[in-house]
Amino acid sequence: MPEQTLPAPRTPDPMEAPPVRWGILGPGNIAHSFATALREGTRQEVVAVGSRSAKRARDFADEFGVPAAYGSYEELVADEAVDVVYVASPHSEHHEHAMLVLEAGKPVLVEKAFTRNAAEAREVLDTARGRGLFAMEAMWTRFLPHIDVVRQAVESGLLGDVLTVMADHGQTLHPNGPERLSSPDLAGGSLLDLGVYPLSFTSMVLGPFESVTAVGHLTDEGVDAQLSVTVTGREQALGLVGSSMVTKTPTTAVVVGRDARIEIGGDFFVPQPVRLLTPLGEELDRYEPEVREHGFRYEAAEVARCLNDGALESPLMPHAETLRVMEAMDDVRRQVGVRYPGE
Repeated sequence: MPEQTLPAPRTPDPMEAPPVRWGILGPGNIAHSFATALREGTRQEVVAVGSRSAKRARDFADEFGVPAAYGSYEELVADEAVDVVYVASPHSEHHEHAMLVLEAGKPVLVEKAFTRNAAEAREVLDTARGRGLFAMEAMWTRFLPHIDVVRQAVESGLLGDVLTVMADHGQTLHPNGPERLSSPDLAGGSLLDLGVYPLSFTSMVLGPFESVTAVGHLTDEGVDAQLSVTVTGREQALGLVGSSMVTKTPTTAVVVGRDARIEIGGDFFVPQPVRLLTPLGEELDRYEPEVREHGFRYEAAEVARCLNDGALESPLMPHAETLRVMEAMDDVRRQVGVRYPGE
């Protein structure tokens, strides 16, 4: 049995990543977090922002000192000063906007969930490969140091055979939260916004799912208010995933192996301590993150490294993994009866 101590993260310092000039498509809340992380924790910069509202673009540019603000997305992707575009529009528009970026000949980072469904994701990724352009899902949790600790612990056999993964994500966002979460037209619901985190984490640990079983409750508008999903992985391992936009849940993650288990406290998807415990709950070791702020800088640094290396995808969030998670979410929505217009 391996020594029962947690490995150190291998995550490079984001400040050491090559400088990259970003364009931001959609200056919403998550774009503000992304721009702040770039400014505070990397050598990269935002050089242009685009919105359907020229005023929103200008307000964002003024806040972050961005040189160029455009009142259309077409102008943004045509800007020759932009090396790569971050798509931060609503889920319903990810496919259209990612395609716009790629057709302009630029690499793209697309906010999670990557698209509304697997068919849209497949078209985006096929187009990126066909044009020789980098594309990645902005599942920023995958690039954080504490997740690399988990990844190494699983891959090294530190936990023994993995038997169960339990992860959830619930926030009180409905009915008084963002309108997009209530709207089928904007691909709303808890799954694509919140459940994608625990589902992606579970996929990272278990690998491809052999089965997906889901139950849930829908809102009056027809999107999922909360869900419970059970997946099976290799060697009969189980994953238990929950999402809710009507209440705050613990939002923790646990990986249970035959020899030991790992626990990540809430909110597990941001930088957090990782605890290694015996099967009976005795703590063996603990990893404490050195820095908890500006977590988006790690995914931005990964993009910069991939672009510098000429890679078309990231080994930490490869295209095949994005497609597997999208296919699982399609299956979940089918089982609980969520269908978006035009699908």
